[in-house]
Amino acid sequence: MEKRVLVTGASGFVGSYTVDALRAHSKLSDIAVYSVGRADGFDFSMDLRDPAAWVRVLKDVSPTAIIHLAAIAAPGDAKANPGAAWETNFKATVDLASSIMRYAPDCRLVYAGSSEVYGATFNESKSVKESASLRPTSLYGATKAAADVALGQMHYDGLRSVRFRPFNHSGPRQSPNFVLPAFASQIAKIKVSGQFPEVQVGALEVVRDFLHVRDVASAYVNAALDEERNLDGRVFNLSSGSPVPVQYILDKLISLSGLEIAVSQDTARIRQSEIPYAAADSSAARSLLRWEPKYTLDDLIEDVFNYWVSLEQKLVTGRNHQ
Repeated sequence: MEKRVLVTGASGFVGSYTVDALRAHSKLSDIAVYSVGRADGFDFSMDLRDPAAWVRVLKDVSPTAIIHLAAIAAPGDAKANPGAAWETNFKATVDLASSIMRYAPDCRLVYAGSSEVYGATFNESKSVKESASLRPTSLYGATKAAADVALGQMHYDGLRSVRFRPFNHSGPRQSPNFVLPAFASQIAKIKVSGQFPEVQVGALEVVRDFLHVRDVASAYVNAALDEERNLDGRVFNLSSGSPVPVQYILDKLISLSGLEIAVSQDTARIRQSEIPYAAADSSAARSLLRWEPKYTLDDLIEDVFNYWVSLEQKLVTGRNHQ
């Protein structure tokens, strides 16, 4: 039977990689890929907060799986506009799930949650399991936790849901609102454009677990396509299992630049509810999904650094030809 997989948030960072991963699979098997984005060039352009729009899409596609990535994903953006964050991250997700149960009950919903749902629980455990308490300390984390809990409950009403709680993930094309590209973009400007050799940073002592976005997209695709294992109702952490201080990321990027670069802490980049240490046990994903990260942290850092250097070089070339 042909699989029909719909990706929401296809115009976003993780969405673009997930669509690419699905299309790679479609060359090998009978998979139709549909995308929902915020601009032209996607199969569907819609307001995610419009329940009627979900109904139209479900009737048009009759998807076998939906990978739901659409969200206000930056904690700072969520904090700046709480109403939009709750509407997009929580209500639109529940509306989608409700529409699935009514109009496409055999469809599996793969939900991209967040490690931020654990929040203050990290202060009590060095490596959280999926059974750990959800105690978000950020508004973004609260919206994702609420949706996570709602989908977990809706499974008992018949929703075929698989929930993921991915830890920090990055890669080329990610916004500099996030830590790794924030550092890399500044260092690229120093290396290529001769910007003053100083990097503005937030908290460097905090410990985080980083994944390459391609590995995260791979987990979502595996869950959407896998009919051999009973995944419905399950929740999975996604992490490398090797957390590092953010200082490591910065040091590695500076080393790749080959430059002497000063570091200046910007208090505006430090979140009030900053968690000192965040790591997880992702053995469930490894055993049940047979998922394993293929990219090392150093692979990730190098990929992001090279992306921003290349982008800065193109900008410089463009300015020189004007």
